[in-house]
Amino acid sequence: MDRTDVLIVGTGPAGLAAAFEISSRAPRLTVAMIDREKFSTGGLRNDCKMNFTYPIGFPVDVWTEDLAKAYLARTEEFLKPPIMDRKNVSVYARRAEKIGVRLLEIRQAHLGTDGGLALIKDLTAELMRRGVAISLGENLLGIDAASRVATTDRRELSWGALVVAPGRSGFSFVQSLLTTLGVPFTDNVVDIGVRVETREGNYQIVKDYYDPKFIFPEKTRTFCTNSRTARVVQEKYVTDDGRAYYSVNGHAYADEKMRNGLANFAMLRTVEFTEPLASGQRFAEMLGIQAALMGGGRPIMQRIGDFRLGKRSKLSGFSGDLYDFEPTLASATPGDISLAAPSKILRAIWKSLKALDTIVPGVLHPSTIMYYPEIKLYANRPTFADGSFRVADRVWMIGDGAGTSRGITAAWSSGLRAADGIMDALRD
Repeated sequence: MDRTDVLIVGTGPAGLAAAFEISSRAPRLTVAMIDREKFSTGGLRNDCKMNFTYPIGFPVDVWTEDLAKAYLARTEEFLKPPIMDRKNVSVYARRAEKIGVRLLEIRQAHLGTDGGLALIKDLTAELMRRGVAISLGENLLGIDAASRVATTDRRELSWGALVVAPGRSGFSFVQSLLTTLGVPFTDNVVDIGVRVETREGNYQIVKDYYDPKFIFPEKTRTFCTNSRTARVVQEKYVTDDGRAYYSVNGHAYADEKMRNGLANFAMLRTVEFTEPLASGQRFAEMLGIQAALMGGGRPIMQRIGDFRLGKRSKLSGFSGDLYDFEPTLASATPGDISLAAPSKILRAIWKSLKALDTIVPGVLHPSTIMYYPEIKLYANRPTFADGSFRVADRVWMIGDGAGTSRGITAAWSSGLRAADGIMDALRD
């Protein structure tokens, strides 16, 4: 049986942060990282957009402002991100305020998907240089917390401390581990929305502020804006019983040679359920499966011009005249989003988009595309045993899938916070 002092499951920003902190402060300790994917995963890989202003990315139920700022400072000191300039923000903020909308001013860095991949390569190479063992394509099957043994699809591994650091796709996996450990958790919050794609000229704010954060009434907000070399992509999810569905997402490259003049962003509605619903995740999965059914196994896309007229989009109508750009997610199925999305959620999203069009005129150009669904599954809320995100004896859970973060910088901060707890525990 293999043995390691610290086993980290997940190679996204949360897991990487924990590995760097532990290997820096206690180089004598052995650290092993495993990931079920064949490549290092997480937000660093997808567009690599980082926010350095509280509370963006920090769930307020587990982070105070002072604590988040302290860990943000440590995160920024390590990553040394190139902070982007913002211009003319006050103009858009005044327009927003007049109609009851808030525009948040966030310190941001953007490396792009290509820059993120380069960063991952550098970070993992440095960890391996330090002696951290990284095993990709290795899937954790289960743990025996009493004997501190993890079983993977390759081996059994004994550990002194276990850090579970999943991203959003690890939502179900976290729930199964929490159930195994007997740790109470809630799962009643989910984000449902659309990904909007348009020409940069129709969303002029991106020339002044790369990822503008607008907060609308009815728990609706913009999220994850991409421009210059922007693309819409689909991400596959599989339910516990084997049914597949897709959520859309957006990313961009830093390479200006790939510039296409398009921008995309999510418009999300946060839905918080009360009893008797057992799982927000199950609700979101049902929406994703229904959309896949209507889209022939793919996400649905619809032009704003068609949506306003109350008719479905058709492939033949996706080019020419006012519909003057091709969708970057060409595999999506033209259709009618209103048949798939819950009416209350869609009404809030459409109301917010109309308000956004008042603040940034042009975003609702007839050619603008809405892709559905965009689903964010990071609503697990474990009952933590202490302030370092420990859930059981020598077991910590961090990252978006464990409800400690919503984005790269908060995930990295949660990795540092867990590492602080691990160092204290291993000294006992």
